[in-house]
Amino acid sequence: MALYGAPVWVDALTARNKILLRRPQRIIAVRAVRGYRTVSWTAATLLAGDPPWELQAEVLAEVYRYRSSLRARGQVPSADQTGKIRALAQRALIDRWQVDLGSPVAGSVTVDAIRPHLKRWVERQHGVLTFRLTQVLTGHGCFGKYLHQIPRREATPSCHECGAPIDSACHTLEECAAWGPQRHDLVAEIGGDLSLSTVVRRMLDNERCWSAVASFCENVMSLKEAAERAREANAHADSIRRRRPGGRRRRFVPPPP
Repeated sequence: MALYGAPVWVDALTARNKILLRRPQRIIAVRAVRGYRTVSWTAATLLAGDPPWELQAEVLAEVYRYRSSLRARGQVPSADQTGKIRALAQRALIDRWQVDLGSPVAGSVTVDAIRPHLKRWVERQHGVLTFRLTQVLTGHGCFGKYLHQIPRREATPSCHECGAPIDSACHTLEECAAWGPQRHDLVAEIGGDLSLSTVVRRMLDNERCWSAVASFCENVMSLKEAAERAREANAHADSIRRRRPGGRRRRFVPPPP
């Protein structure tokens, strides 16, 4: 519905109108990729393989102009001709999107990982994003860095499992000693380079590699989440960890005699 009548209004788009388009697109994309609500529009739409709606509107307008020009000359555009024009416009869209992603204002972790493989990512025929796989691909999840910077439920961004100063998605994937056995199984399947961009490239190679990465994320993030819940349930935990103001106090204050 958002793109209804796009050939009519696409040339009148302003910066403000683009922002209005991006708000609902972000909400839909975040839900589609099973991401945290804090995931940016850039990262969510990229993961979903859903190009900016203003670019999609230009594709629709290009096809419409082509068909209209033929009809104005008394010709009837064939399905094959229209399909070729649509395919050319779609390729131009991907190229434009890739250029625009070169200077992201948010979601840089996701952009750096997927942008080099954008065409393959959008056109892939396998692979489903899960809640925990998306956490690793966005950095928004049960990581010390995220919990410290955004919801501010950690006093520091350090790793509870190994003591490293920064617990990020890349640290969890590549370095944290606590996940050595799981990482061993992953390396056996996709190879030893666990930089996020290389991991994405291997995921796109085949279903087996995608499943190996998803399995690693599922196992490791489940354990991290369980440990996080245990820390939250601790009556002596730092008050910064409480979910709601006063909630921890009400939970642990002894009942009156």
